[in-house]
Amino acid sequence: MSGTMNRGLYRHSDLRRLVAPASIAIVGASAREGSFGLRLLRNLGNYLGRLHLVNSRYERIEGLPCHPSLSALPEVPDCVVVAAPREQVEAVIEECGRLGVGGVIVFASGFAETGKPDRAAEQARIVEIARNAGVRLVGPNCLGVLNYSLGAIVTFAATAVIDAPRPLSIGLVSQSGALGFAFGQAIEHGVSFSHVLTAGNSADVDVADFIAYLAEDDACTAIACLFEGMAEPMRLIEAAGIARRHGKPVIVYKIATGEQGAAAALSHTGSLAGSNRTYRAAFEHAGIVLVEDFNALVETASFFAKAPRPVASGVAVASTSGGAAIMAADEAESRGIELPQPAEACRAVLADAIPEFGSARNPCDITAQVISDPMSFRRVAEALMADSAYGTLVVPFAYAYDIATPRIGVLDELARRHGKIACIVWLTQWIEGPGSTIAEQSDRVALFRSMGACFEALKKWHGWSQRAAARDPASAALVAPEVSASVGRSLDAAQAEVMTEGQAKAVLAAYGIPMVQDRLAASADEAIAAAREIGFPVVMKVESIDIPHKTEAGVVRLALADENAVRAAHAEIVANALRVTHADAIRGVLVQPMVGAGVEVFVGARVDPLFGPTVVVGLGGIMVELMRDTAVSLAPLAHDEALRMLRGLKSARLLQGFRGSEPVDLDKLADIVCRVAQFASDHRSRITELDLNPLICSKDRIVGVDALIGLRTRAERPTSP
Repeated sequence: MSGTMNRGLYRHSDLRRLVAPASIAIVGASAREGSFGLRLLRNLGNYLGRLHLVNSRYERIEGLPCHPSLSALPEVPDCVVVAAPREQVEAVIEECGRLGVGGVIVFASGFAETGKPDRAAEQARIVEIARNAGVRLVGPNCLGVLNYSLGAIVTFAATAVIDAPRPLSIGLVSQSGALGFAFGQAIEHGVSFSHVLTAGNSADVDVADFIAYLAEDDACTAIACLFEGMAEPMRLIEAAGIARRHGKPVIVYKIATGEQGAAAALSHTGSLAGSNRTYRAAFEHAGIVLVEDFNALVETASFFAKAPRPVASGVAVASTSGGAAIMAADEAESRGIELPQPAEACRAVLADAIPEFGSARNPCDITAQVISDPMSFRRVAEALMADSAYGTLVVPFAYAYDIATPRIGVLDELARRHGKIACIVWLTQWIEGPGSTIAEQSDRVALFRSMGACFEALKKWHGWSQRAAARDPASAALVAPEVSASVGRSLDAAQAEVMTEGQAKAVLAAYGIPMVQDRLAASADEAIAAAREIGFPVVMKVESIDIPHKTEAGVVRLALADENAVRAAHAEIVANALRVTHADAIRGVLVQPMVGAGVEVFVGARVDPLFGPTVVVGLGGIMVELMRDTAVSLAPLAHDEALRMLRGLKSARLLQGFRGSEPVDLDKLADIVCRVAQFASDHRSRITELDLNPLICSKDRIVGVDALIGLRTRAERPTSP
């Protein structure tokens, strides 16, 4: 079923022997210069565990004994690294299974990534062999798995040789080996990694498993992930949930963000909730921090690894450049980040420490006077760090000279003492100039290469911390089981793959969603009688499964004020409908009251092939496609999450009252969004998509006036009891 998982996650205990092995065996060890086996052996020169070499052609390599087979080793290794050609991999995996090896890493390429059916079958076989034996397999086509705490640098690629990682480290996971190792080279300028884990073809162990492993590993405090996509992305969402429960942020940079993979859909929902938008919604739902730029992943993850929970939302800026202070104010304002003015005690210190040609406010310009009076920087930074309005101090560095480097130590000391974080913005173009590595290696100082990246990270930090502090999103059942079952029977009874408007309104109303009442008329006289009973003015529209989008077909008439108008409208609607479909497909004409003016809102749902049921909200009517101002989330969802979606719309001010208009009851509207989401979740096996468009919203009333529900084929729907 959509949005489900065929395999549970591998957890820390499942992957411990693979990622943190007490012993490693290299199959395909070699003395030949340039060979994968020799490069791997040399990379493992600082490995803290027991290392075994396997190759029947050698007795010793680089002074270490070499064995003819895995079976000849003095122990069963935790991890086997296959540095042999593709043709030998299957036999090695079989031997690993017989011996009870913990995990296998396969470097060899030429499997499913070639696109050849026989190679894909070969990959499937080695996975089946490994899984049946309880052996965890990474690869094939894998660049390696690095555990810096153990010195287990399991790769044939060139890597940095470092001491043990620092306490506040990043665990890095990447679907791309080359890009993962590109990120890992940040070690060279002081970033601390606990692991770099690449998945290759992800035939067995994949990025979701690696994230779940790191979530339960004490060596890292934040997890960075380069992610492309996967057949079961809900596994990634589950892994992020494990990390969240362990207090670890997961920061993701996603590649392959085009919408070409989004299938054409019947409703507005399908066109508005394409694949990338659904990924983004799922990430937000799971508390994943998504970065938009390749260069932002490591900076943002390093910041999250070092930053405590924010003690205040305010940010202070202390600069020796007035221009840099203005840049900071611009970036903060564009992201809605508060730069409150200092409290009186703090302001007094600033006024005393900063010359009159500076600025003793926030942002504050200390001026170049710090060169002749270095203590002025400490006094300003101390006062700002001590002010309870601020959780962060941002300090732009315009120059990379040794005269400024001691300020980094001051910031680190003060941030530690006050339980806060300091951010240095490296504005100088001397990228690796004096002080840059010191900043990276400081526990409470985060380094950013641009002002925008710094404030974007602060915005994401505040949002992540608020969500982490909240309870796990949960949605209470809004509809009784017997109601859900009754609606399910109605959906199953529908003969076509689209419900008529009247049918759609009826099942939504059963879920407590307020829908306008209508009457189905088979003739002009019946329409007039219905209009008299309802009361003028009325709306009329055709009822036909062949015409889901009525406005375009010219089969809707509004504000009909008398019987003559109703009779004429009936004739026009039927005539226009017959241009689109045949008479047998027209059930009649719906007559409903003309609902007064209000803000038109669209609420839709879609069963995504990867994530299952999703819900989308935005402006309704024709504005839904014109403005494309929508928010998407997974379903079901909690009331607070529905409110967050509504308040996050660019058009939210229309709902909150604009230029004298009355505000919409957002709590009631959020309840409707939750009910639509539950409808989609309850009936994910029956429906494909749903449009409730528009809901007409005013201060005292919210009512839906049109609805469309697309159904799965009859063969795909469950059999009702």
